[in-house]
Amino acid sequence: MQLGKASTRPGMVLLETIVALTVLAVGATTIVALAASSLDAVSRADEADAETRQASALLEAISLWPRADLDRHLGDRPEGRWDLRIDRPTPTLYTAVLSDSTTRVVLLSTSLYRAEAPDAP
Repeated sequence: MQLGKASTRPGMVLLETIVALTVLAVGATTIVALAASSLDAVSRADEADAETRQASALLEAISLWPRADLDRHLGDRPEGRWDLRIDRPTPTLYTAVLSDSTTRVVLLSTSLYRAEAPDAP
């Protein structure tokens, strides 16, 4: 009987080794996929950050426009790869909204106060 047990043991070791290698391969594949996904997410976040910084620079420049320039740019207009919408809800308040031209997602918006001209009716 001892002889029978000894002859089946090497087969079990081989089977255990194959199972262990399979588990290790699945684990390694999962880790590699997770790392690739993380790198992709970081890349997309960097691109979004760069786009937001550029949009912020444009909106900052717009915020320096005098009242006459804001009046001249009322409505929708393309500004590079974005769409700019300037409205005047009250005589002294302007809103500027910068959105992505392809997805129409609003990136940034702000409200600007400009005093009325002294000779305004």
